Amino acid sequence: MKQQFYDAIVDGPIIAAVKDETGVEVCIQNDIRVVFILYGELITIPDIVQRLKDAGKFVVVHLDLIGGLAVREEAVRFIRYGTAADGIISTKPEMIRYAKELDLCTVFRIFAIDSKAIAGLEHHGMEFADLIEVLPGIMPKIIKHIAGQAAVPVIAGGLISEKEDVMRALDAGAIAISTTNQAVWKM
Repeated sequence: MKQQFYDAIVDGPIIAAVKDETGVEVCIQNDIRVVFILYGELITIPDIVQRLKDAGKFVVVHLDLIGGLAVREEAVRFIRYGTAADGIISTKPEMIRYAKELDLCTVFRIFAIDSKAIAGLEHHGMEFADLIEVLPGIMPKIIKHIAGQAAVPVIAGGLISEKEDVMRALDAGAIAISTTNQAVWKM
């Protein structure tokens, strides 16, 4: 993983996950260093990324959520060469692997909805990911379990709404949290 990206996450363990233009504008005015983009379309994503990069942010695009992009290698190449993004997020191991080949930072997102979802983690893209994002992030026992088994750092995301949620996730072994909750961005 790019050291600057990792350092930015560790130095500021709250990651802004933006889902609309309002979130982008708040991020631009905020001290948050890392931004996950969870919205946009093929035509808008280069501009969204550039505005955040111009504000000095590390920008990671959730590939699976961008309208007009199929979950294919061409989409990863577009993010790499058609935007200024630092990396991608995906739930698809093959996209994580390919993004790594293209020297992008990679975040493998998993939904810890049952024991089956977390049992085979090591076989589902973790070996290519720089980070794993576990959702929902309000399950410290599960975060601790995954962080103890993972060969890469863990981020807790989803449903984090107050300082207590942040502290529990970090105490459980997450190196950072990601949230769309703008009140948490200011903590």
